Amino acid sequence: MAPAARPAYAADPARSRGRRLPEPAAPTRSDFQRDRDRIIHSTAFRRLVYKTQVFLNHEGDLFRTRLTHSLEVAQLGRSIARSLGLDEDLVEAVALAHDLGHTPFGHAGQDVLDECMQGHGGFEHNLQSLRVVDHLEQRYPAFDGLNLCFETREGILKHCSRRNAELIDAVEPGGIATRFLHGGQPSLEAQLCNVADEVAYNAHDVDDGVRSGLIELEQLLEVELVREHWRAALDEHPQLTGKRLLFETIRRMLSAQVYDIIDATRAALAEAAPMDADAARRADKPLLRFSPGMRAKSTVLKRFLFANLYRHPQVQATRARAEQILRDLFAVYAGDATQLPPDFAERPDRERACADYIAGMTDRFAIREHQRLTGKTLF
Repeated sequence: MAPAARPAYAADPARSRGRRLPEPAAPTRSDFQRDRDRIIHSTAFRRLVYKTQVFLNHEGDLFRTRLTHSLEVAQLGRSIARSLGLDEDLVEAVALAHDLGHTPFGHAGQDVLDECMQGHGGFEHNLQSLRVVDHLEQRYPAFDGLNLCFETREGILKHCSRRNAELIDAVEPGGIATRFLHGGQPSLEAQLCNVADEVAYNAHDVDDGVRSGLIELEQLLEVELVREHWRAALDEHPQLTGKRLLFETIRRMLSAQVYDIIDATRAALAEAAPMDADAARRADKPLLRFSPGMRAKSTVLKRFLFANLYRHPQVQATRARAEQILRDLFAVYAGDATQLPPDFAERPDRERACADYIAGMTDRFAIREHQRLTGKTLF
């Protein structure tokens, strides 16, 4: 059977805006496939297995990490991309790379590094992901970073402050940061990764929250998106209880959101009728979207998780210790460059070198390094 024709609005690797440093084409892979493969083989990608999503690695073997989260985003993204005719390889590359710059200890680490870097350019984890693939990975003889395509890099830079967008645009005029200055959207594949990221973390944080004992299923039934699929699961399988009931509820939630995104996006594309991938970028709002009703339900679930899981006293207590570890590490490294590895210690931008080094740590390495440098045991 011949492959289906690529929709005009989909990214086309044959028409990529290219890499920062031109390279010969690979004989058996598209440029987006090649980007995905480079990301998977990167050091930063492997480190994600020991970086916190919500729960620290030592708190349980079955909780999500940044790596498993990225894989779930990629799976959801590819499923939706296939239905919409988008480039699955680009979706997967962006999904697998979007958290490469995330710090140890989740968002606590990002907040601490931003605090430590005030006066030195601040810290944004999306921008750090771009730094990883543009500069910090050192695997190739001809360039630093992974030398990824414009489209992959565009998708990685999900958020960006105006100040940083201006700095990027000064070096790369009309490039990946332009939309943060003049409006517009990233590719539909990048938009898809943004939505798939939200679907993935809402679902797996429900699972991990119940598994941890920090939230109860009865509490979750206050949330419409959970309640309606819990009831549907019981209507079809009255005998279900416990974990099987929770898993079936989450599975139905995921399916409902995926189908909603596909239907809402098809309607938006039919109305906007973009003639090519760049026309989709020029839309005044994302074309890859939830329906208004599902957006409202997803937002209620997100607020519930924020109030009852992310701000749970036990999670906050863990966060406070994690923040102390990273503040102490930054202070030590900034005050004594000999404690940094040579390739970081030799850099003239001491504070940024400290932030880059700490951001690349896994949770357990940061804990061990803190114990070594301070003699304190916080975990």
